[in-house]
Amino acid sequence: MGLSVGSKYAVMFALMAVQSACIPIPSEVIMPLAGVALVHTLGMTAMQVQMQLVLLATVASLASNVGSIPAYWVGARGGRPMVERYGRWLLLSQRDLDRVDHFFAHYGSITVLVGRMLPIVRTFIAFPAGVAKMNQVRFHIYTFVGSWPWCYALAYVGVRLGVSWNSNPQFKEIFHRFHLGVEAALVVGFVWFVVSHWKGRIRAEAA
Repeated sequence: MGLSVGSKYAVMFALMAVQSACIPIPSEVIMPLAGVALVHTLGMTAMQVQMQLVLLATVASLASNVGSIPAYWVGARGGRPMVERYGRWLLLSQRDLDRVDHFFAHYGSITVLVGRMLPIVRTFIAFPAGVAKMNQVRFHIYTFVGSWPWCYALAYVGVRLGVSWNSNPQFKEIFHRFHLGVEAALVVGFVWFVVSHWKGRIRAEAA
């Protein structure tokens, strides 16, 4: 971990922005590692740790907003016509679009707020928010508010791990298993999505 504090914040910002642009880099790995790096970089008092955690969560939440902009605008500009025309090549169906419209119509903007605190969902929520034509200012406010506690909690886990990283080898093993579990869940979810939507595409073409 030879990077400066500013460089580590920049790396974390970039990764969190990318994962909010519908690219599945798990924040469940990014933020705990950021917490670990924070402890190793600074010999901090308890108050300094708290202040850095607040800053870390704030920067990560801002990154989530920045990364969401392209996905939101692709959904808002292309919307339903884009999915209807090109969706089958992206394994997006008319049913998916109807489900998104219904979900936003039924639950409203709170969908983004809650979605930002859910694993995997938070990565992809910007695109359907754009398709649903959610007010962009409200979208960014809800993205920040929903992302902040999620990022803070994960960074806090990382800080606790970082404190005992060298003194207790079990923490490394626990984090390694957690990391593998997140990656396995992402792979299973992706395979299920591809298989189920590919079958739906074949049925639609055969009809």
